[in-house]
Parts: sequence; C-alpha cells; structure tokens
Amino acid sequence: MPSSLKLHPPLAATIGTCNQKQNQPITTSTALTRFFPLPCGISLPDTVATYHVHTLGPNQCGSAVVQAIEAPIETVWSVVRRFDNPQAYKQFLKSCHIIVGDGNVGTLREVRVVSGLPAASSVEKLEILDDERHVLSFSVVGGDHRLTNYRSVTTLHHSPKGNGTLVVESFVVDIPVGNSREDTCIFVDTIVRCNLQSLARMAENMARTE
Repeated sequence: MPSSLKLHPPLAATIGTCNQKQNQPITTSTALTRFFPLPCGISLPDTVATYHVHTLGPNQCGSAVVQAIEAPIETVWSVVRRFDNPQAYKQFLKSCHIIVGDGNVGTLREVRVVSGLPAASSVEKLEILDDERHVLSFSVVGGDHRLTNYRSVTTLHHSPKGNGTLVVESFVVDIPVGNSREDTCIFVDTIVRCNLQSLARMAENMARTE
C-alpha cells in the first residue's frame, strides 16, 4: 500500500475537476472534543443537526460537504439509502457485496475501490438508516485502506428554494502516519464532494424522466 494519501494519474486529474472550495472547517483534536463541521450559513433542524455532531479523538480530523440538487428529496433518497449499491453514484467504487445483513442497520458490506487510490477494499457497517428523517450513516470497520476509524453521516433536507434537495455529508477519520491534518481532510473532502456531484447528476436525470 502507498505510504501517503496521494492520488495517481489519471485519478488525480479526475478528482481535481471536482475540487471546488467551500467555506467549511477542517478540524483536528488533541483530546476528545465535540465537533460540528457544517459551514456557516447552513441551518438544519435541531433533530437532524445533532447527527452531524462528531466526537473527535486525538489525531483525528473532520469536515463536511454540502451539495444542492435540483431533484425532489424522495428521488435523491431513493439512491442514497441503497447501502447495497453505493457504486451507483460513488464513482471511485467498482463493486459492492453484502457480507452480513439485509440492508437494515447493522448490515456489513465490502466495497472494491478503483485503481489509482491508496486503497483496494473497504468493509463498512450501516450505523443509521432513518427513512423518515432521511439520515444514513456508516463506519469503516475493515479492509485494505488507510482511512482508519472513518465515519460518515449523510442527511437530506428540503431546499429552502423550490422543490430541490440539500445534501449534507460530514465525516471524521484518523490522520494516517506520515500525513498532515490538512492533506487528510482535503483528500477525503474531495472524494466526498465528487461523490455528491455525481449523485446530483444522477438524481437530476432521474427527476427529468419521472
């Protein structure tokens, strides 16, 4: 495995096209702290905002990405909630199979990663699946990668403008040995942003045909 979280061509160029900066915190911790990574100006109901409050341990960092999608929340959620099919919109995954479970909380999946990333596979556990509040959370519990103790929370919200959807995805992860806090968060943040942009394209195409 590579010793650092660096991209290899042609994925470096591909991810680079997705890396549009957002005003959001990139945070690390020297002790256990509570961390709310949403950018300024993003307002969420308290019942949902609490899902994005993470506990940061020593040598961890976290961030969040926000994506507006011009599609109904039901359409977007129908894609996001499919824990068995993340590769539908996560373009750096090439396959997924369920190891244990039926798609409900506690289900384990193994995903295979496309070549060019510092990973080969990831075993992930579904922690939250709330169809009413549109919340999905998973944690990485194994695999061949360097994103130790990774946890992601994705929430969907009705857009304040029109009938669209606002997607918020936050994460916390360990900083690998040999990597800086900033490099780690920018690397993960960029992949999450690319995933959400791909989700937007997919959901908006679905909405046009509905």
